Amino acid sequence: MNLLHGAAAEVPVARIAREHRLWLLPIGITIVANIGIFGVGVLPLSNAVEAAEQRAKAAEQTLAIAQQDHSRAGATRDAQVVATRDLQTFYRDVLPANFAEARRITHVKLAQMAESHGVRYERMTASPEVDRESALERLGVTMGLGGNYEDIRAFLYDLETADDFIVIDNITLEEGDADAAPLALTLTLSTYYVADANGR
Repeated sequence: MNLLHGAAAEVPVARIAREHRLWLLPIGITIVANIGIFGVGVLPLSNAVEAAEQRAKAAEQTLAIAQQDHSRAGATRDAQVVATRDLQTFYRDVLPANFAEARRITHVKLAQMAESHGVRYERMTASPEVDRESALERLGVTMGLGGNYEDIRAFLYDLETADDFIVIDNITLEEGDADAAPLALTLTLSTYYVADANGR
């Protein structure tokens, strides 16, 4: 037994390789070919796939950002359309159509309103103002009225709640002539109309 073991231990590797070269040669070629295929084909392909995945992720992020920007731009456009439409509605339906309409509201209607509340209409001055940087023109009005407190208060309430677009800029209430009216009211008012449709 020891003799056999000793004899096998002395067999050189070169002899084994020579005697089994028909088997070892194809195995070696196969191993070398696999290493070559891995180095030439699989490894670069794996790197290319990884790079493609990174590019796809970057493209997804860019697309998400672009979609958010598009949504924001759409919302801004929609808000601008609504604001423009509301502004046109305000110009058309709320403001006086022209200077003549603004003058009629501030002179005739206010005088009628004062009379309906028992407030005496004493004087009125009007001054149109043009602002070159605005689409609107302003008609400033100063009214002098007289009456008792309750009538003046009712008149002011109706003025503030009227459908006509009239802004009260200033109110001055003073003691009036006792014979004519207990209180003197001075109102500074404004209304606006579209400048290119002033009708003057």
